[in-house]
Amino acid sequence: MSVKPYFSSSSKVWESPEWVFGIEEAGFSGWEISADGNYRLEKPANKQAICDVIESTGLAVTVHAPYADLNPASINDPIWRESVRQICSCIEHAADLTDRVTMHPGYLSPAGKLLPEKVWEQQKEALRVIGRCACDHGVVACLENMINIPEFLCHDPFELLGITEGIEGIGTTFDIGHANTVRKVDGFLAQIKNASHLHIHDNHGSSDEHLALGDGTINWKKVGHAIAAGYGGEVVVIEGRSIEEAKKSLDVFRRWFV
Repeated sequence: MSVKPYFSSSSKVWESPEWVFGIEEAGFSGWEISADGNYRLEKPANKQAICDVIESTGLAVTVHAPYADLNPASINDPIWRESVRQICSCIEHAADLTDRVTMHPGYLSPAGKLLPEKVWEQQKEALRVIGRCACDHGVVACLENMINIPEFLCHDPFELLGITEGIEGIGTTFDIGHANTVRKVDGFLAQIKNASHLHIHDNHGSSDEHLALGDGTINWKKVGHAIAAGYGGEVVVIEGRSIEEAKKSLDVFRRWFV
């Protein structure tokens, strides 16, 4: 099926939003807002600046919830509650802009490593709370697979699908760049029909480099054809560091995601 390319850059979160005009000029259909730094949506001035940019373009929008220093799998209850609160706050403020919000899973702290079953249940309970918030606001909150840092949850497609299964308001974001760092690209492509949202970017298979498509080791011909054939969503977010790299990625996208 035909999918629409969006662009996102977490490296831009401390810049003013004028750079976003370049997303439309490059030929993208939408922008995924990294809701951190100057783009935290709960701050009225930030949101107004973002809305002003959106209204001046034809860009559609999705949102990535904040994740810096948050841990929705924490066994430290005040940290857990604050992590869930910030994600829910993002969903509430994003709901008048989009119906898709991506979020990161939590991780095993040194104390959490002693209680892995408790960590898993903390993450599940976080998803239940976040899912109720998402349903109340007409949003799907999509949990994303993680990079090759062992302490993170959700490296594997079946772990991601298992922890989200049956929770209303919760979906999945498959990140192909992240999957490449844990040698799981084929595994995620085999389950692509279960993805609610998609992120793509390149790397050399060991770290989360967020390179332009074609600058790393991912086989984009294979990935693009698999996504075009099996993905049920409408949006693929290309994540990158600059508009120049975005243009390079878009050329690869247009060649293979058909």
